[in-house]
Amino acid sequence: MAKQIIIDHVFKVFGEAPQRALELVQQGLSKQDILARTGNSIGVFDASFTIEPGEIFVVMGLSGSGKSTLVRMLNRLITPTSGRILVEGQDIGLLSERELRALRRKDISMVFQSFALMPHHTVLQNTAFGLELAGVGRQEREQAAEQALAQVGLAGWGASYPDELSGGMQQRVGLARALASDPSILLMDEAFSALDPIIRTEMQSELLRLQESKRRTIVFISHDLDEAMRIGDRIAIMKDGQVVQVGTPDEILRCPADDYVRSFVRGVDAAAVFKAGDIARQALTVVSAQGDRGCRAALRILEDSDREYAYVLASDQRLLGVVSSQSLRDALHGHHGPLGLRHAFLTNAQPVSADTPVAELFGPMSTAPCPLPVVSESGTYLGVVSRTGVMRFLDRDTPPVPPPQEESAPLQLNPHYPQAANPVAPLQ
Repeated sequence: MAKQIIIDHVFKVFGEAPQRALELVQQGLSKQDILARTGNSIGVFDASFTIEPGEIFVVMGLSGSGKSTLVRMLNRLITPTSGRILVEGQDIGLLSERELRALRRKDISMVFQSFALMPHHTVLQNTAFGLELAGVGRQEREQAAEQALAQVGLAGWGASYPDELSGGMQQRVGLARALASDPSILLMDEAFSALDPIIRTEMQSELLRLQESKRRTIVFISHDLDEAMRIGDRIAIMKDGQVVQVGTPDEILRCPADDYVRSFVRGVDAAAVFKAGDIARQALTVVSAQGDRGCRAALRILEDSDREYAYVLASDQRLLGVVSSQSLRDALHGHHGPLGLRHAFLTNAQPVSADTPVAELFGPMSTAPCPLPVVSESGTYLGVVSRTGVMRFLDRDTPPVPPPQEESAPLQLNPHYPQAANPVAPLQ
């Protein structure tokens, strides 16, 4: 079961006089001033944040920012100089050596940048190695190792040796070794940075797939912002040992905390980070609860509001379809009496999922006659994305993308129109 991690005012000082360095911190001196006065280097400077159960939390920054030091304190490979780190409410700084070994063996696994596979052991033996050190019996550990290899797509490779595998496959073995003990927390320190771009993307996808099948608390260290934006539920950006900003990918892109973060995110491919639901905006919507009427009232609404398109919703806000003034006229041509809106739905205005990356909207937009309707997984209407809106979003010289609009109430079609005078009176 995924577990919560709390980092509470954590410092790490490297040097011979750490307490003297902390005293100078309390006096307000900077990391650079403390180094000049004492010769002590502060690797992590007053870090405080919470990592929620089941999220992928990415810690990123340039070399020397303190991110690797921070992640190694989460399983006490490095001991904090001051502050607390709590795992599911338990202060790991108070654990005995035996309790700490048990925590590492049962709850926390780590994947490093180096594959660190033993060349004289098979893939299965490498995967089971941690369990072997923990004293798990051979049959049990090999069974767990086979299951872990299957999770990362290496079923059937157990008898092979590391030199028979590609770099990406070797990294999968390293990941399987970490998964073999079924940890609730997975620490990944630059785990994919040694891979070439194509294999790296595959491993990112593999990590997301594994997270869907079983949610773990994952702390992922990276210096690649595109990687962080793709896989991270939330991101912490570090500079000179300090955590400068913590937020979701879109929060960091929309509202960078300072000029450092702003320059850090400037080169991010926003079209790959933001989703259709992030930039959807309100458009004219109507509600139709009557399956056999509505076309005349909807046409009147479009003409009165000087609009070309309307998005038709059910009473529970599910998108039913899109109509245009022309499609309504065509449907009504030669027809006498009431006519349901479904007869005027456009066939080339299909909705897109809210999770669709902005980069994948260009194809559908090129063939749609109107702004694309955006729907949730359950089919609930969220708004539309237009060509103009996407171009404005991609223009880095314009202000940041505003947050999603508040939902505006749809117009209610009068089922008795045209006998009734008002086509938009609330349904009775």
